[in-house]
Amino acid sequence: MLYPLPAVMVSCAEEGKYNIITVAWAGTVCTNPPMLSISVRPERFSYGMIARTKEFVVNLTTKELVRACDYCGVKSGRDVDKFKETGLLAEAATYVKAPLIAQSPVNIECRVKQIVKLGSHDMFLSDVLGVHVDKKYMGNNGKFELGSAKPIVYSHGEYYGLGELLGSFGYSVKKKGKR
Repeated sequence: MLYPLPAVMVSCAEEGKYNIITVAWAGTVCTNPPMLSISVRPERFSYGMIARTKEFVVNLTTKELVRACDYCGVKSGRDVDKFKETGLLAEAATYVKAPLIAQSPVNIECRVKQIVKLGSHDMFLSDVLGVHVDKKYMGNNGKFELGSAKPIVYSHGEYYGLGELLGSFGYSVKKKGKR
């Protein structure tokens, strides 16, 4: 019941073949060194690609990408070319062979440090090698403007948009009138 979850598209590559898997079990693990994790069922097509190459890219999703995000979660790369079928554009990454998804506002290049076998899913504990952010979502203060990217989350089989800013870190202890 720990919902909602980020809905991300994870791109991977092996021997020149690209694939995308939608993952809702993804998260930050550590700041220094920067690390994140994704959890994937071993029977998924992308699982083998990631396990063998030890590389992938986490691509954040948006309201505009929700249809592609869903498609990449229900169709198998064994059967279809998800980049072709969704119209998503593969872009060369800097540190890994897996492609970035050009339409994504944020792309996070990762190298697997450890695979933890957990049960229905295995966790890929990974180092973050590089982060790419679409400049159109960067504010004048150099801060990523989440609201303008219109990110989506996943909860019990449904996708939801995020939007309303409710506060900022420490606002509960600041003087009245400040957010």
